[in-house]
Amino acid sequence: MLADLPTPTGPVSCAEDRARTARRVLLSARTPESAAMPADRVRPWLAEQARRGEYRVTPVPFSLLRGWHFEESDGNLRHESGRFFSVEGLHVRADGLPARGRRQPIIVQPEVGLLGIVAREIDGVLHFLMQAKMEPGNVNSFQLSPTVQATRSNFTGVHRGRRIPFLDLFLDRGRSRVLVDVLQSEQADWFLAKRNRNMIVEIDEDVETGEEFRWLTLGQLLRLLRLDNVVNMDSRSVLACLPTAGALPQGAGDPAAAALRSFHDPAAPSVHGLPEILSWLTGVRALRELDQRRVPLREVEEDGWLFSGTEIGHDSGRRFRVIGADVAASNREVGSWTQPMIQPQVPGLMALVVKRIRGTLHALVQARVDVGHLNVAELAPTVHCRPADHTGPGREPFPPFLMDVLTAPAERFRYDGVQSEEGGRFYHAENRYAVVEAPDDFPEELPEDYAWLTFAQLTELLAHGNYLNVELRTLVVCAHTLY
Repeated sequence: MLADLPTPTGPVSCAEDRARTARRVLLSARTPESAAMPADRVRPWLAEQARRGEYRVTPVPFSLLRGWHFEESDGNLRHESGRFFSVEGLHVRADGLPARGRRQPIIVQPEVGLLGIVAREIDGVLHFLMQAKMEPGNVNSFQLSPTVQATRSNFTGVHRGRRIPFLDLFLDRGRSRVLVDVLQSEQADWFLAKRNRNMIVEIDEDVETGEEFRWLTLGQLLRLLRLDNVVNMDSRSVLACLPTAGALPQGAGDPAAAALRSFHDPAAPSVHGLPEILSWLTGVRALRELDQRRVPLREVEEDGWLFSGTEIGHDSGRRFRVIGADVAASNREVGSWTQPMIQPQVPGLMALVVKRIRGTLHALVQARVDVGHLNVAELAPTVHCRPADHTGPGREPFPPFLMDVLTAPAERFRYDGVQSEEGGRFYHAENRYAVVEAPDDFPEELPEDYAWLTFAQLTELLAHGNYLNVELRTLVVCAHTLY
């Protein structure tokens, strides 16, 4: 228990402080229940929040979007305030695309949002303050959100709505201790260079939470990640960034020690050292082409995008659509609004192949170039695609390892669930997330854009921004459910 940990009596180094935090995180992860809120009460509580107010999302024509308009000069879809975000055209030239490149709609949101979770010890165990939050794009309205989930326009009052609870705990450094603070990317298929500030701060004081918030241990959250569409994307992104290095259980007799070493010991045997991994990724970023140019939205018509009064969609019937939505949500800072949203045409598959190499569990990741990346490439799951795009005549070639996942027997799936993507901008966007254990004869030699990393190495990289994409961050925290 936490009481058994040595209490610092003098100055503590950054490494010692981080290791102590990691041990507290592990204790929370291994606490599957809490008197503050039983895990089996979370879904009924979310349903109760939905019954307490009015929540409605209706797709509407673009002409009914209040405060939004298509610019006469370039056709871009903008808000009258000049804030929030815009839908523009993006012309990309990159390796693997035709020489002329490709055009598509893209969300441009230069401002950095805040995704923040408040932590507090309850009965000696770290708990995390989670919010029951309605997002217009969620398939089930309410999911577990960070304590604060807001764009800069929201928390600077551009929307002229209600005050955001607990925001001051993240902006006033004197009231909290920072456990996590890092800029991370968002979906680079649909956002141009979008980043959010992922934060976890710890407090000692008792705070009034209200009906929309509950304290949960990390162990409870890992249990809930086994369920479909309960823990939202923003929460998964923040929780993935928790420090875990140095959290090995004390004593060789702990039966979980070997499994935990893959997740918590940076010195565990690995195929590559972290400097080698960073050099490999830097090489990809330096040598791969990614030329991004914002263009008028109307120019995307040249690549098969069709405009109507109700949507912007591709003539292939694949990829995604831009639609309008009219939203009513009585528990939000603003009770009703309209906005554009992106709706994917088919669900995606985000799969992480894992294998024990040199006694340590490794994850097979790729250095993936997406149209909206800030730094050309980020680490992504083994398989990151929409399988429907790769079946039937005229479809795209199969990406590496897709067939390995699609044909894997059920007993090799260590994690398998459906999770929603960001519900503030994407309408009913769901992906299947899977962790698949490779057979013993699975090759360790890989294509040049792929590499084996331990989970401890992935966690170390999560202390820094723009190394792991948002889908891989989800799979990292889902993989923690394995122990």
